[in-house]
Amino acid sequence: MKKIIISLTLAALIFTSCNNPITKSNEMSEQKQIVEKYMDGFRATDHQKILSCLTDDVIWELPGYYLHHGKAAFDKEIENPNAEGHPDIKIIRLVEEGNIVIAEGTVKAKFKDGNKLDAVFCDVFHFTNGKISKLTSYLMFKK
Repeated sequence: MKKIIISLTLAALIFTSCNNPITKSNEMSEQKQIVEKYMDGFRATDHQKILSCLTDDVIWELPGYYLHHGKAAFDKEIENPNAEGHPDIKIIRLVEEGNIVIAEGTVKAKFKDGNKLDAVFCDVFHFTNGKISKLTSYLMFKK
C-alpha cells in the first residue's frame, strides 16, 4: 500500500511540475530575456539599459514614420521631450523563432499638455550574436 501511495505521489508531482504554467513561464530564452530587459529600459527611460541590448549598427523602423541606423540615432528616439513620467508598457505575448522575437503589447503614456497615448504595438526583434540588430515596430493608436 505504501508503494502505491508513494508512486501516486511521485506521479502527481511529476505531472504538476510538467504542466505548471509558472514553471513554463520561468523558462525564458536568452533572446526573450533581452527583449524584457529592453522593455524594462523603456519603462524606466534608462538609455544605457536599452542601448546595451543593441548592436552598434542597429536598424529601427516604424514603417511610414522613420528608419534609423545606428545606436546614436536610436538613442535620440528613446524618449519624447513632451512626455511626462515613464511609459506604462505591458507585454501580452512573446513569440520566438530562430533569431527573431516578436513582442505584442500595450503602451500608455502622459504628455505635458494633458494628452495621453494609448496604443497597442507589435515589435519584431532580429538578433545577431545575442543583441538586437534590427527592430521593426508596428503601432496602432486606440480611439
